Amino acid sequence: MKARILEILNASLTVKRSSIEAHMDLLERCAQKMAECLTSGHKILIFGNGGSAADAQHLAAEFVNRFQIERPPLAAIALTTDTSILTSIGNDYDYKEIFSKQIKAIGKKHDIAWGISTSGNSPNVVDALAVARDMAMTTMGMTGDGGGKTAEYSDILFAAHSSVTARIQETHITMGHILCDLVDRILFP
Repeated sequence: MKARILEILNASLTVKRSSIEAHMDLLERCAQKMAECLTSGHKILIFGNGGSAADAQHLAAEFVNRFQIERPPLAAIALTTDTSILTSIGNDYDYKEIFSKQIKAIGKKHDIAWGISTSGNSPNVVDALAVARDMAMTTMGMTGDGGGKTAEYSDILFAAHSSVTARIQETHITMGHILCDLVDRILFP
């Protein structure tokens, strides 16, 4: 079991290191874009399914409450949290529209739509990014290897170097934390 623990740890570290090193310039540019979005009175809308939904909520909380420093709240919303909205759209229309309808309702030009999909092919994430792009929002995707259909609709794409869901999710949350840290440093030096 100890050997398996170390094997998982090493796989996680390898994927994180290669993915983050490959995206260092993009992480920096993205943090700057996020800071500009927030200081201009706009917001970040974050969404995904399953573990990616949990990551969306986690990251929205880091912006709204705080990450590591005491600072004013930053405008971020996880589109994964309102069960009445999610279930009514899923029931009355289609599960594919659970995020895109929310983007249409509360998204504005120059907001950031941040879709998280380990496969890159989650229909509701892809649909929401397409709608956001049509609304002149900045679109940002986090995926696994290849980017899937999410890549087609992402102005900014972070593709973790793995096809293993757990390694992709671990990398996404680390990249998310890096973005939170960089945004704080830009806005509150």
